Amino acid sequence: MTTTNKERRVISVIVMNESSVLARVTSMFAARGYNIESLTVAPIPDSDMSHMTIETRGNAKVMEQITKQLHKLIPVYKVIEHEEMVEKEMALAKFPIGENLSSIAALAAAYNGGIVNVGKEMVVVQVADEPKRVKHFIEAAQRYNPCEIVRGGVVAIER
Repeated sequence: MTTTNKERRVISVIVMNESSVLARVTSMFAARGYNIESLTVAPIPDSDMSHMTIETRGNAKVMEQITKQLHKLIPVYKVIEHEEMVEKEMALAKFPIGENLSSIAALAAAYNGGIVNVGKEMVVVQVADEPKRVKHFIEAAQRYNPCEIVRGGVVAIER
């Protein structure tokens, strides 16, 4: 497989909310040499299921193999690998209080975010946008000397 065919893909998996399910899914990826770039898991309200969102890379053949293998796992209820997904990702960034707070707030607002905490020496902003835009926010934020940036995983839902 050539690296030029490794397209970014997002897979949503509905699983039973029970112990070891996450280990079984990640073990399936590891056993076949597939990398998970981002993984987000949360319970589905008012059910005994959880929603996993997995970001990976691969061509169509690899995605077909991953989907088939996921369907074989006992706790998996549904696998969605679809291009019509609404995706969001969150990031938190910590800046020294001495930086230009109004510029930092304006930058965060441009990426669906804002200031979420102000301390004596630091200010923390949050952004929540499409993964590419979160990447752009992180690049743009470098001019304000961030002390730390934490990026969350992708969450997705089918249109």
